[in-house]
Amino acid sequence: MILKGNLLFAPELGKLECLPNGCLRLNDAGVITEICKQLPEDAQAEEVVDYGDKLIMQSFADMHVHAPQYPMAAMGLDLPLLDWLNKYAFPQERRLADTEYARKIYRRLAQDLIAGGTTRVVMFSSLHTDATLILMEELEKAGISGYVGKVNMDRNGAEGLQETTEESIRETERWLEECKRFTQIRPILTPRFTPSCTDELMEWLGKTAVERDLPVQSHLSENDAEIEWVRNLHPDCAQYWETYAKYGMWKKGTVMAHCVHSDARERAAMKEHGVWMIYCAQSNANICSGTAAVRQMLDEGISVALGSDVAGGAHLFMVRVMEDSIRSSKIKQKETGLPFLTTAEAYYLAGTAGHRYFGAKSGFSVGDKLHAVVLDDSRFAVDEGRTLEERLERAIYLAQPTDILAVYAEGKKVK
Repeated sequence: MILKGNLLFAPELGKLECLPNGCLRLNDAGVITEICKQLPEDAQAEEVVDYGDKLIMQSFADMHVHAPQYPMAAMGLDLPLLDWLNKYAFPQERRLADTEYARKIYRRLAQDLIAGGTTRVVMFSSLHTDATLILMEELEKAGISGYVGKVNMDRNGAEGLQETTEESIRETERWLEECKRFTQIRPILTPRFTPSCTDELMEWLGKTAVERDLPVQSHLSENDAEIEWVRNLHPDCAQYWETYAKYGMWKKGTVMAHCVHSDARERAAMKEHGVWMIYCAQSNANICSGTAAVRQMLDEGISVALGSDVAGGAHLFMVRVMEDSIRSSKIKQKETGLPFLTTAEAYYLAGTAGHRYFGAKSGFSVGDKLHAVVLDDSRFAVDEGRTLEERLERAIYLAQPTDILAVYAEGKKVK
């Protein structure tokens, strides 16, 4: 099969490849076999899907999202982090003990992700094992791939939303056993954040991560009050990141959201150990946490990608996440004097960067399964003659999910 249209992809940070009327040739498994500047002469025997003047773009990877909080998006955002958790997030997550409710919410979430062109995720569930398995089922049904974590939380939770240490270990083991039936959604160990887990539980999670070769996700240096809390809980650790490192969870492929207040030493530890920073610009502003030094992290060689952080972030649509990432970096420029994120850079971080976490190459690449969206920008294209670069920029600021006509994930058309 051949897809024809205006190809836009980001092979490197800040580099944009534009192929007007280009083509992607796929084999029967949905793997890209050729990228062409025009329709190949030997294409007569193949199915050609011609999207005309539409934009064929990379799909998006949301590298930090809280699935249980999806129904409460855009609520309680006048509160700082810890107050917001106690008043809104924890009560909402408690509802996921109801598996019927979980099925309803997670089916809708998966559909909305695909509708917005997100085909890969790194996602928090709640501490409920059965609801977590339902989430994984619904994501797979929708065609999404990635990682989902059952949250571990044996202290500092809320009424009805806290496990005993023994229960947390037992339920995590049950969940990991059940995860063997999934093919596209894999498990990721998920201590909610350091204050939510006792030393005993952290030790078990770290040991399990190493023994089973499992990735880890959590939060890091998001909020001043949170950092002080961690310091009081772990006086033997000079910095927040060390509370993960001392239990073996600070390792290559570990995903840490926010990092708003990560100083040079913490950033150096991220670079040295291959830990990923997930930039959640909208959430960081909404919950009054601050603005992360994303340019410094990129310049220092840290692996960075974007996350919606729903429901700290109000928008699941990654186009809005790109827009907010650019805007926040412009605000940070006034403080640091460092360049803000460009359109091409934000597009790279929302697509290529996240896809690379899952083993993909650069942009649209021969040998990768196709992850793409087809976007119709005619609704806001009030004039003609714009370059593809200009059309991409306009799409980042003006597009809506309804402008996405088709979505391809793992080489298959899922919308």
